Amino acid sequence: MDFGGINLWAVLAATVAAFIVGAVYYGTLSKPWMRAAGIAVEDAAFGPALFAMTFVCLLVMAFVLAGLIGHLGDGQVTLRNGVISGLFVWAGFMATTMTINHRYQNDGWDLTLIDGLHWLLVAVVMGAVIGLIGV
Repeated sequence: MDFGGINLWAVLAATVAAFIVGAVYYGTLSKPWMRAAGIAVEDAAFGPALFAMTFVCLLVMAFVLAGLIGHLGDGQVTLRNGVISGLFVWAGFMATTMTINHRYQNDGWDLTLIDGLHWLLVAVVMGAVIGLIGV
């Protein structure tokens, strides 16, 4: 199943994989992340609506990444190109935007490091999944 040359199954699989990566990552680093973000445990409000919005945003992200990888040309949707594209998107857009936002918000570098590593994993996992099954 595809839309404009984008394999929608690959997009969905990349979204689910990225969501799982985030759940495991932040589940493991929840205390250091909450401390870095300045969120008290009693003030945390992580409910179904927030997780649904996260999933939708990851879906959009995976769709766009699949489109970018697809624009490399015929036969270029590969594991290698997916991972490289994920790295480029992370370095060029995710890491830079997040770093700028964190500096303006006076957040510490610990938050940038924790969030940055998460988004690096998301971009690489999405790219890998799309590269593997997005043909």
